[in-house]
Amino acid sequence: MKYLKFNFLFLSFIFFSLAANAAISNQDMANVINKAGKQRMLTQKMTKEVMFITLNIDVEINQEELEATIELFDKTLNGLINGDSYLGLVKTENADISAKLKEVENLWKPFQEKVTAVLKGDMSPDVLAAINQQNVPLLKKMNEAVQAYEKEGGSLFEPKLANVINKAGKQRMLIQKMTKELLLVAKGIEAEANKTNLTSSVAEFEKVLTELSANSINESIASQLKKVQKKWAKYKPILDTVDISETALKKVDKLSLSLYRAMNKAVQLYANSVTN
Repeated sequence: MKYLKFNFLFLSFIFFSLAANAAISNQDMANVINKAGKQRMLTQKMTKEVMFITLNIDVEINQEELEATIELFDKTLNGLINGDSYLGLVKTENADISAKLKEVENLWKPFQEKVTAVLKGDMSPDVLAAINQQNVPLLKKMNEAVQAYEKEGGSLFEPKLANVINKAGKQRMLIQKMTKELLLVAKGIEAEANKTNLTSSVAEFEKVLTELSANSINESIASQLKKVQKKWAKYKPILDTVDISETALKKVDKLSLSLYRAMNKAVQLYANSVTN
């Protein structure tokens, strides 16, 4: 009798666990895609902030930002892996996503060590070279995880909407990546390669912004994308001319932040448009 009771309780636990997992809402999944996508951006934001610090531009502000960015990336990654109710993140049961997040974690630890070293005052060539080399593999691996989340989201709600949340979210990353590449040129770190990368990033951002603007799904998003376009028009000339003068670099910090905030709001509107 005790054996039967135990089995009943065990099976009940399994049933309710599966039911809880099945009850993950479309909005929860949209939030996860958004937050996972934001992790891509944070890899580039950290690198950008390191470069601003080493170029002696708004040092205290960028030190504070870097510390916060490191903490947010680490907390969000842990939330994606284990769940985090505060961040609205549900632990994934998808084996492919779990494996990719583990690979991200393995790349994150050494990168975290290097960017934290900059906060502690170590801006040696070796540390900066390591950050330059490690940030893109971390970005690429995080992108693979986001694509896996997009695929899973597309099985729950409209696949095109899951794709557009991912695509719009990637624009945030490109804003940070373009800024990072300009600053690497200014710092003289693989300058020619980063000029080429910058040209590609600018072209990709503009192409996707045009696509999103031509196919906005509601008036609020259309209006927000117009704001993004206006801010982009102010920032793009500096990137096109690879202007690394002191005057331009001081403008870059503010222009890139303003552009990022406008794009981030658009991404949130896309995520909020998902219905359960």
